[in-house]
Amino acid sequence: MLKIENLHANIEDKSILKGLSIEVKAGEVHAIMGPNGAGKSTMASIIAGKEEYEVTEGTIELNGEDISELAPEERAHNGVFLSFQYPVEIPGVTVTNFIKTAINESRKSKGLEEMPAKDMLKMIREKSELLEIDRKFLSRSLNQGFSGGEKKRNEIFQMAMLEPKLAILDETDSGLDIDALRIVANGVNKLKSKDNAVIVITHYQRLLDYIVPDFVHVLHDGKIVKSGDASLALELEAKGYDWIKEEVNS
Repeated sequence: MLKIENLHANIEDKSILKGLSIEVKAGEVHAIMGPNGAGKSTMASIIAGKEEYEVTEGTIELNGEDISELAPEERAHNGVFLSFQYPVEIPGVTVTNFIKTAINESRKSKGLEEMPAKDMLKMIREKSELLEIDRKFLSRSLNQGFSGGEKKRNEIFQMAMLEPKLAILDETDSGLDIDALRIVANGVNKLKSKDNAVIVITHYQRLLDYIVPDFVHVLHDGKIVKSGDASLALELEAKGYDWIKEEVNS
């Protein structure tokens, strides 16, 4: 699914990623953890194609295809989805109209006709019910006046509608209370399948109580320094990150 080898990246001449390598296979959930400034969000942004980062070395492959030179929208059309840490507000564009446009642009890129209105409405109804979303929510302007939980739930709704091959959730749990966290996590769990993969970026174990990862990776100083199963997240919760730093430096 996703294969990153020896990735180095800068922003404004500051080195952020310093030899990051990871492989994520279809059907897997990978959690990326690490202290502030380790490069977690940078990794997510670079996979999605954000242009302010300069990749100086390494490769990014999705299903065997090098996507390093593709524009963000091309990567999205190829099945990459990034859930933002701080989703932007778009006044005047409803949640429903936004998702209709996104889906039809993706279909257009594949040479397909626009999705028939009745099929679109059926899909919207099914996915909103799956994620416990009130239909009135879908007629509101995108993220405008939304609570933190509503913004994150909307991101997962977009993920459900777009059905990406690779979903990257960048600190989806930040600012969520327990009820919102449970609803968002349940949505992610319902959308997992043997044909897609999920990368969860988080500081905290609490999200991983709901979305249980197959693998946990610790990012430190721009590269992955330790990997393990879900028990590694529990160890990090108990010990913090200092022991990882000491282990790396020893």
